[in-house]
Amino acid sequence: MTTDADARMDDSLIALRRILRATELYARDLASAVGLTPAQLRVLQIVDERDSATPKALATQMGVSQATVSALVDKLEAQGLVERIPSLQDRRQTNVTVTKDGHARLERAPDALQQRYVRKFLEMADWEQAQLVATLERVADMLDARGLDASPVLTTGEIQSGKKLQDPGRDSGGSS
Repeated sequence: MTTDADARMDDSLIALRRILRATELYARDLASAVGLTPAQLRVLQIVDERDSATPKALATQMGVSQATVSALVDKLEAQGLVERIPSLQDRRQTNVTVTKDGHARLERAPDALQQRYVRKFLEMADWEQAQLVATLERVADMLDARGLDASPVLTTGEIQSGKKLQDPGRDSGGSS
């Protein structure tokens, strides 16, 4: 390998590490500011945007399982930020709604990292967007990560509540 290739390899690893650090720091800032994880914030935002949502609709929009959404809603409900209300149209369904405390917490929350990304992404030309998506998909392939369950929430670790990634070099992984 040439020194140019070595330098590019190092630059690519540094860029990846910066992305990972940005997501870690955002999650820490969010937890400190409003006591939420990025995934919990996203659930709260979606429910707020829709006025109410079923767990199935949340799971579909977030690209995760209903079990994952249920765990996230459980945590939000325990904090008094959302409530589950039986559907008037279908007794088998439950709607999730944001409480007054949930609205207050949303107003105090810092701008979500993925929202910053989306704004910048949409400012790019179509060809730049396509190139970036192709490059990121290639990176995911290089890391054997294409098949991993993921949602459009920029966070580290697993989104599922109660399950933490264990890394031999760290005490625990990300949380939800």
